[in-house]
Amino acid sequence: MFFKKKKFYITTTLPYVNADPHIGFALEIIQADVIARYYRSNGYDVFFNTGTDEHGLKVFRKANEENIDIQKYCDIYAEKNEKLKLILNLSYDNFIRTTDEHHIKAAQEFWSQCYKNGDIYKKNYKIKYCVGCELEKTESELVNGKCPIHPNKEIEIIEEENYFFKYSRYQKILLDFYRKNQNFVVPESRFNEIKEFTKRGLEDFSISRLKEKMPWGVPVPNNGKHVMYVWFDALVNYISALGWPENQKKFKEFWPVFQVAGKDNLRQQSSMWQAMLLSAGLPNSKQIFIHGFITANGQKMSKSLGNVIDPFELVEKYGTDAVRYYLLREILSTEDGDFTYEKFEQRYNADLAGGIGNLVSRVLTMAQKIHLAIRQGVLSDDRAKLKKEIKNTKISVDKLLQEFKFNEALKVIWELISWCDKYINEEKPWENKKNSAKAISNLIFAMKNIAEFLLPFLPETSEKIKKAIKEKKSAVLFPRINAH
Repeated sequence: MFFKKKKFYITTTLPYVNADPHIGFALEIIQADVIARYYRSNGYDVFFNTGTDEHGLKVFRKANEENIDIQKYCDIYAEKNEKLKLILNLSYDNFIRTTDEHHIKAAQEFWSQCYKNGDIYKKNYKIKYCVGCELEKTESELVNGKCPIHPNKEIEIIEEENYFFKYSRYQKILLDFYRKNQNFVVPESRFNEIKEFTKRGLEDFSISRLKEKMPWGVPVPNNGKHVMYVWFDALVNYISALGWPENQKKFKEFWPVFQVAGKDNLRQQSSMWQAMLLSAGLPNSKQIFIHGFITANGQKMSKSLGNVIDPFELVEKYGTDAVRYYLLREILSTEDGDFTYEKFEQRYNADLAGGIGNLVSRVLTMAQKIHLAIRQGVLSDDRAKLKKEIKNTKISVDKLLQEFKFNEALKVIWELISWCDKYINEEKPWENKKNSAKAISNLIFAMKNIAEFLLPFLPETSEKIKKAIKEKKSAVLFPRINAH
C-alpha cells in the first residue's frame, strides 16, 4: 500500500546582498538545516527554502558606491551566498532570489490581492528611517537619536507620497491569532515582546518608494512611478518559493511554513508578514523560531572594528562539522552568543577530538586488534543497559529538537559518548578478557546509534562513522589542534 508522506516546509530569512555572508546568518541556516534533516530522517517530505533579498535602498546605494551595474552586483553576492551550501553542507531544496522573474510576478499578484481587499491606499508622509533595518523608527525606538541595531548609520528623514498598508486594521485579529496559537513564536520571551508591541497599537506602514528617488525594486502594479518597499516584496518569497500563485497544488500541500529568523526580524516576520497574509486571504505561518546575535569577544561584529568572522575562512581552517558543532553547541539557541577562537579550539579539542573522535578511534582500533567480526546478534546484560541508555537519549534528543534546543540535544548525545568511555574503562577490552568480543560489539552498536543521532547536526561526521564501522577501519575524525 502507498502511504503519502507528511509535508514539512521550512525557510530562513533572506540576507541582503549588500555584504559578504557572515557568521550570524551561518548560524541561522545551520539551525534550519538541522530541523530540515531531522524531519527528513523521520519520514517527512521536506521543502527547505533560503535565498537572497536583492532590492531596497541598501543594495541600491552599495552598488552605486562600488560603481557596478546593480543586477550584476546582485548576481555576484547571490553567488557568494549560494556557496554556503557547499562549505556548510546544507540540504536546502530551493534558493530564491527576489530578482527572479517569477518572484516579481508573485509579489505583484500579492499586492493586487491586498489592494483588492481594501488594505492599500496612498498618502503623503514624513518618517524617521533606518536604512540599516530598512524600517521606520519611532522616537522611542531610538537611542541618542540613533538606531540601537545600526548606531553607525544616520537616521534619515523621508518625506513623499507613498502607498500604505492598513496594518492598524489587523491589531485585534493578530492578538486573537496569538491567543489561539500559544507557541506561535519561540522563545516565549520574543512572543511576549511581539504581543506587547501589538497591544500598543499598530500604525499603517509605507509599502512603496518613488521610482525617481529609488528605482531598484519591484514595480507597483498599475503605477509605474512607484516600486515596492523592500520588506513587502521580500516577505512574499515564502509563498513564491512554492510556486504561488500558479502552483496551488504545491502551495496547499506544503503551506503553512515554519520560519527561522534573527531577533532583528521579529516584527517583520511575526507581525507585519502575518497581517499581510491575512490581507491576501492566505493562512498564517505555522511557527516562527527566533535566534539571537553572535558577538566576537563580547563586541558587536563590524568591519570598522575588524572583528567580523568569515564562515568561509573558519571552515577552511577547522572543517565544516567543527563549525556546525561550535555554533550549535556553544551558542544558546534563542540567546545572544559569543565567538572567540580560544573557545572554539577548546570546544573542538575537548568534544570533537577528545570526545567522539577519541571514542571511534579507540573502539575500532581494539576491534582490529582482536580481529573482531562485527556482530549484531551478541546479547548480554551490558547490551540491555546500553539499549536503555540509547532509548533515553533518543527520547531526549527528539524532545529537545522539537523545542529547538540544539545545544542541549548535543549535550545529551555527548553524555552517551561519555557513558561509552566509562564502559570501556570498566570493561577493559584490551586485556582480552573472556567478554572482550561482547564489549566491543556493544560499543560498535552504540556508535551506530550515535552516528544516527549526529546525522542532523554533523552529517559528514555521521557518514564517516558509519563508513569506518562498515570497513572495520579506525578513522581520525578530528585531528587535535595544538595550542598556539
